[in-house]
Amino acid sequence: MALRLAADFDLRKDVLPGLRAAAGARGGGAGILENNYESLRVLNVERNGNIIYTYKDDKGNVFFGLFDCHTRQNEHLYTFEKDLQVVSCSVNRERTLLAASLVQSTKEGRRNELQPGSKCLTLLVEIHPVNNVKVLKAVDSYIWVQVIKNSGHLPRERVAEDFVWAQWDTSEQRLYYVELKKSRSILKCIQFYADENFNLMFEAPLDIALSDSGFNLVNFGCTDLQDQEKFSEHPTLCVFTNHTGSLCVCYSPKLDSWEQITYSVFYFHKGHSKTFTAALGSADSRVTKGITFLNLDYFVAVYLPGHFFHLLNIQHPDLVCHSLFLTGNNEVVDMLPHGPLQSLSGSLILDWCSGRLYRADLNRSYLLEFLWDARLDWEKMAVLHCVLSCRQDTRFLEAKIIQWISENISACHSFDLIQEFIIASSYWSIYPETGNMDKLLPYSSVLTWNTEIPGITLVTEEIALPLMRVHSFKGYWEKLHSNLEYVKYSEPHSHYSNSVVRRQWHSLISEEKTGKRRSMAYVRNILDNAIKVISKLEARHLEPRLTPLFQEEDNHQRLLVGLMVSELKDHLLRHLRGVEKKRIEQMVLDYISKQLDLICQILEASWRKHNLHPWIFHFNRRASAAEFAVFHIMTRILEATHSLFLPLPPGFHTLHTVLGVRCLPLHNLLHYIDNGVLLLTETAVTRLMKDLDNTEKSEKLKFSIIVRLPPLIGQKICRLWDHPMSSNIISRNHVKRLLQDYKKQPRSSVIDKSSYSVEFLPLNYFTGILTDIESSSRALNAFEGHDNVDAKFVEEAALKHTTVLLGL
Repeated sequence: MALRLAADFDLRKDVLPGLRAAAGARGGGAGILENNYESLRVLNVERNGNIIYTYKDDKGNVFFGLFDCHTRQNEHLYTFEKDLQVVSCSVNRERTLLAASLVQSTKEGRRNELQPGSKCLTLLVEIHPVNNVKVLKAVDSYIWVQVIKNSGHLPRERVAEDFVWAQWDTSEQRLYYVELKKSRSILKCIQFYADENFNLMFEAPLDIALSDSGFNLVNFGCTDLQDQEKFSEHPTLCVFTNHTGSLCVCYSPKLDSWEQITYSVFYFHKGHSKTFTAALGSADSRVTKGITFLNLDYFVAVYLPGHFFHLLNIQHPDLVCHSLFLTGNNEVVDMLPHGPLQSLSGSLILDWCSGRLYRADLNRSYLLEFLWDARLDWEKMAVLHCVLSCRQDTRFLEAKIIQWISENISACHSFDLIQEFIIASSYWSIYPETGNMDKLLPYSSVLTWNTEIPGITLVTEEIALPLMRVHSFKGYWEKLHSNLEYVKYSEPHSHYSNSVVRRQWHSLISEEKTGKRRSMAYVRNILDNAIKVISKLEARHLEPRLTPLFQEEDNHQRLLVGLMVSELKDHLLRHLRGVEKKRIEQMVLDYISKQLDLICQILEASWRKHNLHPWIFHFNRRASAAEFAVFHIMTRILEATHSLFLPLPPGFHTLHTVLGVRCLPLHNLLHYIDNGVLLLTETAVTRLMKDLDNTEKSEKLKFSIIVRLPPLIGQKICRLWDHPMSSNIISRNHVKRLLQDYKKQPRSSVIDKSSYSVEFLPLNYFTGILTDIESSSRALNAFEGHDNVDAKFVEEAALKHTTVLLGL
C-alpha cells in the first residue's frame, strides 16, 4: 500500500479491556458494557492529543472517559444519568471542567427532560471538586464545544452567521466557513487566540456550487456520521494547511455520473486550481462511498474506495507528473478503511466507525517496490519524488534509488534519471531548513510535461488570491502571506540556475589558457569556497572510498564548485531576507556538497557492484566487461551534469579518461575527446605517457593525445616522452615562441660551416637566426632556456624528422 497506517489509538485495545476490568471489579457489571458495546465511540481528539470517548450502560446512562496519549492510561471523567446522545465533548487541561453538547435520545419518543422543547443542549460541568452544572445553550441544532480558560466569563460575541459550510481546526484553533453572497461562495477564516480574542484573517472567492438549503459541518464531532449510505450524493469540501504556509481547499461536487468523478483542489498558496476528472471504469462499477480527502503534510491524498488513490504534491502542483495516481489494483484502491474518516493535523486519520486513530505516512517499502515495477515515465517520476520526500534514513533510500537507477539507466525517455535524482534529492536535503526553498531552488530537472496520464484528465485555472484582513502576521499566517506575495510579485526566474556560473567559469578557463588571470585574491576566495565544500563532503563519508577520486587538485572542477558557492549564496541572500548570513552560507555548503556526494554515491555503488579495484588507475591493462559498465555509468553522469552545469568530484575526469582509453578503440576514443565527452587532464595524460611503451600502437595513441592537449599542458607532457615526435613538437613550440616578435635584421651572406654538424644551407641559415635571437634575448634577460631547448636541439630534431620522412 502507498500509505502506511500505524494505529496510535484503538478503542477495542486501549479502552475496552480497562472498562471490562473496572466493571468486573464493581461486581459483575462487565455485561453492562457488552450489551451496549456499540455505544462505545470516540467523541473528540483534543488539541494535546488526548482522546475523549463515551459509552452507555444498560440503563442508557452516558459515561465520559479520557485516554491520555502520553501515559496511555484511561480516566473516568463524568456520568450523565440520562439517556442522551452526545454530539461533542471537551475538557480543560486541568480536567476540572467538562463541556458537552447532547441530544435527547429519540428512543421511545421521550422528550428532553433537561430542557423541554429544545433538540440540543450544551452544558458546562464542574467535575472537580463539585458537580456544578451550568446550561450554556439550548438550541435546535448540533453544537461543537471546547472548553476555554476563563469559565467565569463566557464570551457572547457572534463570530459568523448565515454560512452554508463550516470546518473547525482543533490543533490550530481556526474556524473556516463559507457564506453565499449573490450566489457566490466566499471562504472565510477566523483565528482564535489563547486570550479569547479572535480575528477574521482572510476572505477568498470559491468557484464552487453550494446550496443554502442546509449547512454541512466538518470536524464538528460524530454527527458527521449521519446518512453515510448517501455520502456520495452530497458535495465534499475541506480545507488543509501545513507548516510551510500552504492553503488548499479540496472540493468534490455531488456525483452525477457512474462513469467518472470530478474533484478540484484550490492551491491558494500557488494562485491556481486544478480540476481532475477520473474515470471510474465500467458502468456497473457503482460508487457506494464518497471521496475522502486526507492531509498528509506535503501531500493531499484523494481516495475513492475501490477505484483510485491520488497523491497530490501540494508544494509543487504545477506538473501532473509530480503527483502519483494509482488505480485498478485492489491492494491499492482498498488501502484505507471504508468508513467515514476525519483528517487531522500531523497526518492523523480518525476512523469514526472503528474508533481507531491512525498516523499515516508514505510506505517507503511499497513505493520502492513500485519504483522497480513502474513502466511509464510519469509513474517513475512521481514515485521517485514520493520516496525522496520520506526524510527518515535518507542514506538507505538513496542507496536503493541508486541501485534502481543503475539497472534502469536508459529506461526513461521523458527525463534523465540521474539529473532528476541529483536535483530532487539535494532539494529535499535542504528544504526543511526554510519553507521558501520551493521558490528558490530547482525541485525537478523537468520544466514542462505534456504526456497524458491514463485514467485522469485535468484543467488548470488561475484563481483570485485570498484577501488578507489583518496587517500583522506571525507563524503560519506570515508564511501564507509570503506565499501570496510571491504569487503576486514573483520574478519570472527566481529559481537558481548555473547560467551565471557557466559564463564565469568559461571566462576563468579562457583567461588561464591565454596566461591572463584576474586578481589572485578573487581566485583564492573561489578556491577557498571549494575547500569548504570538499571538507564537508569528506565529513559525510567516514569510510575509505573505493573509487580513486579526490587524489588530485583538479583546479577546473574546484573553480566550478567555488563559483557555484559564491553565486548560490548571493542568490539566497537576495531572497531570504531576515535569515542570518552564516545560516545561508551553511545551507549553500550543505546543498553543493550533497550534489557532489550523490555523484560519489553513484560511483561507489557501481564500483562495488562490479568489484573493481584501485589498480584500474593504470593504462597498461585491457578493460574488462565490468570496467565497460562503470565507464558507461560515468558517461551518463557526465551527460546529466553537463546540461545542468553541475560540478563533479575532483578526479572524475581523470578516472573517466583512464577508463575511456582502456575501453574504447582509438577512433572512438578520439571522437569522445573531440566532442568533449572525455576531458584530457594533466594527471591522466602524464600517467598515460609513463605507463605505455613506445610500440607503434602506443606511439599512435600518445601522439593523437598530445596534439589535442591545450598548449600549456602539451608542453609539459612532451618533455615526459623521450621520442622524436615529442622532440619535434617541442622544437616547433620553441621556434614559434622565438619568432613571435622576430624582426628581420641584415645578416652576413657568409656562413661559418665549422659551427654546424651538417652542410645543409637552409637549415644552417635558419639555425643561425635562432642562435642570434637566443643570444640577444639572453643579453636582454628576456629569454630563459626551457629544459635545454635551444637552436642546437631544434637542429637535431629537424634532422631526425627529415630522416624519418625520407625513410633513411
